[in-house]
Amino acid sequence: MFENVGGGELLVILFVILIFFGPKKMPELGKNLGKGIREFKNAMRDIQEGVEKSMKDPPPPPPPPGNT
Repeated sequence: MFENVGGGELLVILFVILIFFGPKKMPELGKNLGKGIREFKNAMRDIQEGVEKSMKDPPPPPPPPGNT
C-alpha cells in the first residue's frame, strides 16, 4: 500500500499534519491512532481465531429424518 512513499514524501505529509493540527494535538493524535490500530489488530485476531476454530470443529450431524 505504501511501497512508493519515500522519506521525502513522508516528511512532507508529517509537516502538513503538523501545520494543520498544531504541535499540541500531535501526541493526542498519535495516541488515538495507536489505540485504533491496536483495536483493529485485536478484532482481526478474534476473527481469525473464530475462523480457525470453526475449521477445526466438525459440523454437527444432520437431524434424523422423521415426523416433525
